[in-house]
This record gives sequence, structure tokens and C-alpha cells, in this order.
Amino acid sequence: MEEAINALSYKNAGVDIDAGEALVEAIKPLAKSTNRSGVTSSLGGFGAMFDLKHAGFIDPVLVAGTDGVGTKLKVAIEAGRHDTVGIDLVAMCVNDLIVQGAEPLFFLDYFATAKLDITAGTEIISGIAEGCRRAGCALIGGETAEMPGMYSKGDYDLAGFCIGAVERGKILSGNNIGEGDVIFGLASSGLHSNGFSLVRHVVEKIGISYSDDAPFQPGTTLSEALLEPTHIYVKSTLAAIAAGGVHGMAHITGGGLLENIPRVLPEGLGADLNASAWKLPEVFQWLARAGKIDQSELARTFNCGIGMVVIANESRADNLYQTLMQYREQVMPIGKIVKRKDSSVVISDIEHQWPN
Repeated sequence: MEEAINALSYKNAGVDIDAGEALVEAIKPLAKSTNRSGVTSSLGGFGAMFDLKHAGFIDPVLVAGTDGVGTKLKVAIEAGRHDTVGIDLVAMCVNDLIVQGAEPLFFLDYFATAKLDITAGTEIISGIAEGCRRAGCALIGGETAEMPGMYSKGDYDLAGFCIGAVERGKILSGNNIGEGDVIFGLASSGLHSNGFSLVRHVVEKIGISYSDDAPFQPGTTLSEALLEPTHIYVKSTLAAIAAGGVHGMAHITGGGLLENIPRVLPEGLGADLNASAWKLPEVFQWLARAGKIDQSELARTFNCGIGMVVIANESRADNLYQTLMQYREQVMPIGKIVKRKDSSVVISDIEHQWPN
């Protein structure tokens, strides 16, 4: 015999439609603050529209990218700080688009959680809007999913989707990269959003708390230091591309310097880097020592202080250096392109510059 039950509702099952609608209303001004030429719709419809012609393109090729923030979210959740991971989300997407010469145009997000917290949700979307403003792209839509049973209490996940465009004749393919080209490294703002499973493993093994002072940054808690948002390189690198002489770029994400630079190199060319050309930031030195991480593992897991690589014609290198500096990038000549069968990256002087 069936047990008698009271009338049920979606809210009884754990999904609060009213909270979802309240969040949409709260974030509408945030989305509006990211408007740019080409946006032809407002937040809240079934789909968002963008006019490429109105954005100034003549013969565009669309470039699409999607990414997340990874387990950096676990640090944000434990610290109760949600205002920076949205910047990370945008950065991880737009920094991938620009390496192909594409201007990021619009962004959509996916935010999933067990139970919607309007305050935390607004902080997250606020960060996404800030990232979009830094990248010059519009936040034109997204999805908020309340899914009880899929996530533990307080947990959430983020995914981002970005569309950019580049004129057909200006696609940055890397095919023009040649022997002798200069490799510039643009400084990262810290760990960015890669390698956090290893970071969290180190933190757990040494028994430090995220609320403790960061061993490598006195006066700042460990969570604050680790949650430093990913740097967005859009405006500086688009200016460099427009100046002429850029042959290729690589976003240094998962796989580090060793695996990301080869992704843009033509067959028969490799990269020689010199570790003495830049200082390994303190956070990476601490991780290497605390976790007993060897140098090769460090170079293939983290950005090691270089968040973006720009490969340039040697004759235009000085001009490009000045262009990037005008956008307040920390620019370092870190190596050159060489002939090499396997397109590998070799980092010299690493044994003297990085912890053993």
C-alpha cells in the first residue's frame, strides 16, 4: 500500500525557482556593464544575438573556446571567497582565443550548484563581468543550474564559453614562425588556474591551513595568495599583433612551458629557453620545496611565472617589446626558436635557477 504524502513541489525537491529568478535580476546590471558594439540582445531571453558587421568585421572567421577553473574552486569554496574565480573563468577562455589572433566578442557561463546561494552567486557573476570588462567582451547569457543530489552542500562548478573573431587574412596560425625568432614571456599573476590538484595535495601533506599566512607571501593568507586571479592578456597582445611582427603565441596553461609552446610550432622547429631570463616566482619556489617537486614536473604542470608566450620576428622585437610594455605587461626575452626535429622545448640553466 502506497504511503500517503503531502502535495509536493519543485522547491520541496530542492530547486528554488524564485531564488534563480532573483539571481537573474541581481546580475542583469553586471551583464549590462559589459556591453560592447555588436550586442543586439539583453539578458534573459532564450538566446543571445551578436552582430559581427556592427562590431566592425568584414570577412570574419569565428573562433570558439570553452574552459573551467578546475579545482581552484575548492580553495575558493573553503575560503568562502567567490569574487575572483569568475575572472579566472573568463581568462582561461579569452587567453586561448587571442593566441589565434581572435578578438573575444562575447561570453556565456554555466554555473551549477546543489542549492543556490544568491550572495555567492552574485559574487561569482560579478567576477565574470569584471573578467569580461578586462577582456573587452560582452557577457550576453548563461545558465544557472540548481541540482540537489549532484553536488555536496556549498559546492559548485563553473564553465565558460567564449566566441571571438579574426579577419580571415589575419589568423595567427604559427606557420610564419622561423628559426631565430625571439620568444617573449609575459609574466603571470601567479598560479593562474592550473595545477591546483597538486597544490591542494601539497597543502594537505604539509598540514597548513588556507587561513594561515602564506609562507611565500607574509601578511597574506594562503587562500588569498592562491586565489590571485588569472591575468588577462587580450588588450596587450591584440595591440602587439596589430603592430606587426608577431608570428605566434602560446597560452601557458595545463602542460606548462614544455607542452604548450610546441602546440604552435611548425614541424622542424623547437624552442630554447633560458631559466636565468626570469625569476621563478615565490609561490612556485615554495611548492617545489614543500612538495619536493622536481624541475621537469614543475615546468610541465605550472606556468612557472610565464602566463603567455609571444614569438616575434627578430627585426620587430624591440618595437613589440615597447608595445607590450605600454600595456603594463612585464615582458621578458626568454629564448629563441631553433631548428629541432621534435619541436620540443629545452630550458637551460634550470638546475641553477630553480629549486632542486
